[in-house]
Amino acid sequence: MTATRNIRTGLIAGAVACSMVGMGFAAVPLYRIFCQQTGYGGTARIDEAAHAPGDTGRIVTVRFDANVSDKLGWRFEPEARSKSVAIGARQLTYFDATNLTDKPLTGSAVFNITPDQAAQYFVKVQCFCFTKQTLQPGETQRMPVVFYVDPAFLKDPDDNGVRELTLSYTFYPVDPAKAAS
Repeated sequence: MTATRNIRTGLIAGAVACSMVGMGFAAVPLYRIFCQQTGYGGTARIDEAAHAPGDTGRIVTVRFDANVSDKLGWRFEPEARSKSVAIGARQLTYFDATNLTDKPLTGSAVFNITPDQAAQYFVKVQCFCFTKQTLQPGETQRMPVVFYVDPAFLKDPDDNGVRELTLSYTFYPVDPAKAAS
């Protein structure tokens, strides 16, 4: 009887441990999906099938910020530092990345929107974020971002008075062992 109870307890403990390991692997993609759907933590919504609802006649300034990890030998910058955009209208902007080294380097960008409470209304239709970008030595790549600011932004009392949003990207090396020294 005790041996059966010990085996059952061991199997239950093993199942719980396996479940915990599985949830650990699933946590990052699930958190990313949660943030993209809710705008939590300054994460913009991503909707590649989105159709911008149309110009509301109201304007907001979107600033563009570009950063690169010290471990990635790239120059990365927006083509325009800021843009006045009509809320609800589809917008296009570009960022340029240049590999400053003599070897191919691969990077991936993460992004953030500030202020945090407005992030849920910033909808990216097309973006280079979270995808590996490989640049050959000296190569420059022009990277488009298509977005719009959801008109619901105008109705949210938390965003009353917000006249400027910042879209910030940071590129990190995908393989730190091969990154620039």
